[in-house]
Formats: sequence, C-alpha cells, structure tokens
Amino acid sequence: MQTIWKQITQEDNLNIAIYEEAGAILRKGGLVAFPTETVYGLGGNGFDAGASAKIYAAKGRPSDNPLILHISDIDMLSMITDEITDKARVLMDRFWPGPLTMIFNKKKEVPYETTGGLETVAVRMPDHEVARKLIEAAGTPIAAPSANVSGRPSPTMARHVYEDLSGKIDMILDGGDVGIGLESTIIDMTAEPPMILRPGYITKEMFEKEIGRVITDPAILKKPDEAMKPKAPGMKYRHYAPKAVLTLVESKACEDAKTDKVVSKIVDMATDKITSGAKVGIIATIETVETYTNLLNNRNVIIKMSDEEDSVVTAGEAMMFVIGSREDEESVARNLYKVLRQCDEKNMEYVYSETFSRDNFGEAIMNRLQKAAGYTIVEAD
Repeated sequence: MQTIWKQITQEDNLNIAIYEEAGAILRKGGLVAFPTETVYGLGGNGFDAGASAKIYAAKGRPSDNPLILHISDIDMLSMITDEITDKARVLMDRFWPGPLTMIFNKKKEVPYETTGGLETVAVRMPDHEVARKLIEAAGTPIAAPSANVSGRPSPTMARHVYEDLSGKIDMILDGGDVGIGLESTIIDMTAEPPMILRPGYITKEMFEKEIGRVITDPAILKKPDEAMKPKAPGMKYRHYAPKAVLTLVESKACEDAKTDKVVSKIVDMATDKITSGAKVGIIATIETVETYTNLLNNRNVIIKMSDEEDSVVTAGEAMMFVIGSREDEESVARNLYKVLRQCDEKNMEYVYSETFSRDNFGEAIMNRLQKAAGYTIVEAD
C-alpha cells in the first residue's frame, strides 16, 4: 500500500479537497492518521468492524485493548450512547472539546471490534481543527488510538507516524507538532463515583472542582495484572517504550538532597555500562544537565548532546537528552515521546531517566514513564 502524505496548510480553501479525500477513505473502510492536541491518532470508521480490525492489524495492537471514538460535536454522541449522567454533562460543558475521554455504556450499533469486546465505549471530542474537520468530512465518529506501532512511544509529529506505519495505512494528514504531547485523561462515567482510568492533562483536582468526589483506578499506580481485561486504552500492556532498556531512578530524600542523589546514582549506573562498551543515554532536565556533564567529564566519559546535528554515539560514550524543565511540567510532557524516539534514532542500548512529581499533571508523566520502563525503578538512597 502506498501511504499518501498530505500537508495541511494555513490556507483553508486549499485543504477542502484534502478533507474530502480523507473522509472518502474513511467511509470506504480505510485508515487515516491525523493530529489532535494530544498525539497523532490512527483513524477508522468507528461503526465499521472491518475498519477497527484494520487499526489493530496496522498497529499490531492486542484486540482486547479498546479504541476511543472521536466526535466533532455533541449531536454525534447520540449515535454512540443513550446513557449520559448529569455529571458527564457537567464535564462535557467544562472540558469538551479537549483532552478528555469519557466511558459510557454503548449502543448496540457500536461494534465490539471497536470496544475491545466491552459493553462500554470510550468517547472524546478533540480540540484540534484538523481532527474536527476530518470527523465532519467522514460524517461518522472515528475510532482512533495513537498512530504508532503498539508499544512504541506515541507520535507527536507526522514524521513519527510515517516511520511506524508507512505502507500500512492509506493517508497521513500532517498538521504539524501537537501541543500537549500526552494522551487524553480517561474517566469512567459508568462508575459511581467516577473513576480515572488513565491520567492526563485534566487532573483529579480539576474533576473534583466540577463534580465532587472522583477516584483513581489502582491499575494506574502499579504494574497491571496480566489477567486483567482493560476497560480503557493504555491500562494493561507495556506502552511508550524505546528499544533501549529504560531505567528510572528516584529518591525519597528531602527535597534539597533528592536531585543530587538521583544524578549521582544515574552517573554511577551509566558509567558502569559505558565502561563495558555500551551506548548509554541519560534523560536530563534543564536544571540537571550541567551537573551530569560535569560529573561524567570528571570520569573521562565522552558526552554528546542529542540535539547536535549528526551527533552519533559509539560504544563507550554517553548522550544527553534534555526533556524540559521541572518548573514547566508541560514542557516535559510535550517532549517525552520525542525524546524516547530520539533514543531509538541514536541507537541507545541503555537509557536512564530522572523521575518527576506525581502530583497533578506529573501523575500522567510518571504513568507514561513507568510503562515505558516496564516499571523498572531504582532507588537512589
């Protein structure tokens, strides 16, 4: 299959034919990748069981991992569910369109191939012009997980989609880099109190301000049981992972000593691997990159920066990947998947990363990092 790549321009009249072509592909059961404000999605007709099967096949995704239906307006929700609680309506008014997915009981018209065999369905209204116009052009809710090979870091630019899925899907709509960089928050509105199944930009505190008590599924906080049947995407399987062995390092020391302990532990672990001839990556923050560099220089380790043009690490060298600033959680989230993909591009064998606060938006960042690392966390103390 030849994958068509279409650039969305600022001139809206030039895009009309692109949306019409993409909508026709979806109506015929084809697959179109498109940007949202969170990550790029891989879209198919949400009411076409065959299209959903194609999504699973293109991604290599387990068929019990549910897909999210994307809608362009509230009227489309009536095609999907008849059961909308008062609390759900409050959240729609406050957070839609936006990075929020809600779980409802499905209508019989929604195929089990889309819901992973469940009687419930995940629904979101994205806050991205390209996504909304694509859904309108298709005239139907679009089922769309992230547009990547299952298990790999999610795509935050069209190039990532092409790397993973070229030749497997019909079209890619290139709308530039995404804004948030992490998948939507998922909350189960069939539960009372409502339950967060995947953390994201919209936090527990934000929900509780609107609708009162909300709880968090324990599966978010620990390695999931292999026997579980996931109710939402991202709950059961290893996700977001680079090819390298990723290890997280954290400290329970007081705030003043915590960073120094983590940096020292990562330098020790990285040096051991470098001495054995491995290619090692370190995911640093703006606040810590200079400290890593100084400590590794003192050990005569050759260090290269990932953003240097044509930088290549050979055996026994280290590469620094700067993910963002601790003072700006959104910068860390926006760069997380890009950095994990850079680790693959630079052929890293071992990667070490600091951990982040688990408060507010930090919970979503740590959820993705823990899954990417296969829950491998080393204590620095």
